Amino acid sequence: MHGTERKNIRPGCHVKVIQKEHQQTGELTEGVVKDILTKSAVHPHGIKVRLDNGIVGRVQEVVKPRPPTLC
Repeated sequence: MHGTERKNIRPGCHVKVIQKEHQQTGELTEGVVKDILTKSAVHPHGIKVRLDNGIVGRVQEVVKPRPPTLC
């Protein structure tokens, strides 16, 4: 699942993000969403989130799709 729509992402979701400093290389970082930083419903480059380890990046992929009540 792509990370361009805010409705697909909730705190607790397992995602792959790209950090700003890794945009050139395309290196992805996996983690669990702590906070959603993008306010808009859709962002073409991915919804910006803060992971539970403090890393900030844009979601490229939701690794585990969100069930109705959990992620």
